[in-house]
Amino acid sequence: MTTTVTPTTASTQSPTTTGSDFAVLARRVNDDGLMQRRPAYYLARISVVALMLLGGWTAFFLIGSSWWQLVTAAFLSIAFTQVALVAHDLAHRQVFRTKHPSEVAGRIAGNLGIGMSYGWWMDKHTRHHNNPNHDDLDPDVAPEVLIWAERSALGRRGLKGFITRHQAVLFFPLLTLLAIDLKVSSIKALRNGTVKRPRLETTLLILHAVGYLSALLVVLSPLQAVAFLLVHQALFGVYLGMTFAPNHKGMPHPTGGEDYLRKQVLTSRNVRGGWLTDAALGGLNYQIEHHLFPGMPAPNLRRAQPIVQAYCADIGVAYEQTSLITSYRQALQYLHQVGAPARDEHSAR
Repeated sequence: MTTTVTPTTASTQSPTTTGSDFAVLARRVNDDGLMQRRPAYYLARISVVALMLLGGWTAFFLIGSSWWQLVTAAFLSIAFTQVALVAHDLAHRQVFRTKHPSEVAGRIAGNLGIGMSYGWWMDKHTRHHNNPNHDDLDPDVAPEVLIWAERSALGRRGLKGFITRHQAVLFFPLLTLLAIDLKVSSIKALRNGTVKRPRLETTLLILHAVGYLSALLVVLSPLQAVAFLLVHQALFGVYLGMTFAPNHKGMPHPTGGEDYLRKQVLTSRNVRGGWLTDAALGGLNYQIEHHLFPGMPAPNLRRAQPIVQAYCADIGVAYEQTSLITSYRQALQYLHQVGAPARDEHSAR
C-alpha cells in the first residue's frame, strides 16, 4: 500500500507558502538535534563493513581453487555494496564534519575498495541532489541505455531501440552491468578532467584493479577466475542498483518552478521497513528525509521521518511511502509507460 497526503504531481504546491516552508521544518529538525554527528554509530558501521570486506577476501584465500568461491563472490558483492553506501555517506559529510577527512576516506572506500572514482561519483550525485528527476539537469535520468522521459524514447534504432521498447523487462538484467558501467564512467571522468585529483584517483583505481585481478589469477583456475569475476560484478551491480532504484524512479519530474522543499519531497519515495531494510539500503529508504537534509547522519533519518511526514501533511505536500516490492513495481510500470512511444513508433513502421 502507498501512503500519500495529496496527489503526487510535481506541480502540486501552495504558492502562498513557498520559500519559508523548509525553514520552518529545518528549525524543527535542528531543535531535535537530528543534524548532530553520530561518531559511535559510524565507527560501528564502518568496522562491520570493513570486517565483511576483509573477511570475504580472507575466506577467498583460505578456500583456494574451488567452485565454492562463487559463494564468496556473492558475499563480496554484498560487502562491496555496503562499502559503496558508506562512501555515499562520506560524500555527504554525514561521517566527518569537514571536507578533507571525508574525501580521504571516500577515496579509500570508493577507488581502492570497490574500483569506482569517488570524485566522479560525488560530482554526479551532487548534481542529482540539486535537481532530482529533472529531465535536463539530473544525470541519473539522462537518456542513456534506459530512458526516463517519453520525449527521449523516439528515434532510437537498433539495440538501443530494442532496449527502450522492452526496458521494463530488461531493467533487472541490465543491472548486472552496472558495476562495469561505474568503472567505465570513472575512467572517462578521469580522462576528461571531471575529477579534481585525477592522478591520485587513477593510482588508487589501478591498485584496486591490479590487486583484484592478481588475487583471482593467482588463487583460481582461469575458468574459475572468469566465473568469479562475472558473478561478483553482476551481483554487486544488481544489489547496488536495487538500493537506488526505489528512490526516484517512477516519481514526478519537476517543472522547474518548485521551491526547495517541494522539489525534494515530490520527486522522492520512501520505503517502509524495519532495521533490516535500513541496513540493506543504508538508510536510503528514508529518501525524502535524506534529500531534504543530505548531511543528516543515516541513523537520524528514521527519527526525522515522522516529523517530515506530519509537516508535509500540514502544508498539503504529497509524501510518498510504500513497500520495497511496490516501489520496484512502480518503477517498472513507469519504465514500461515511458517506452510506449518507442513501441508505437516501431509498430507503425
